[in-house]
Amino acid sequence: MLFGKRLRELRKEQGWTQEQLGEMIHVKKPTICKYEKGSRFPDLETLSELTMIFHVDYNTLLGESRYAVAEEDTTYGVMLAKEEVEFIQELRKRKKLYEKICDNPRRMVELLEKKIR
Repeated sequence: MLFGKRLRELRKEQGWTQEQLGEMIHVKKPTICKYEKGSRFPDLETLSELTMIFHVDYNTLLGESRYAVAEEDTTYGVMLAKEEVEFIQELRKRKKLYEKICDNPRRMVELLEKKIR
């Protein structure tokens, strides 16, 4: 989950421990740990507190989505998280791999899935 990763990044940028952040939003350290691992998600009030503490908007805290459109068809677009955009950019740097994935994306995803099991 992108929220957990983003929360951890923001907390570390401030130099805060999980315990310190927990005190700021009135939860215990294990709760912050669960947020960061993605096994628990905060309620709306806590999300609001986090946006104020870190001085970010909800989109940034939840994964900073970006609107992307297909090169050939600008009438259709999708929301992509910052990490997804970075993944695509890195993939495009590897021309042969990028072309192979684009030729048969379903097959390549299935192969990757088998590999990581």
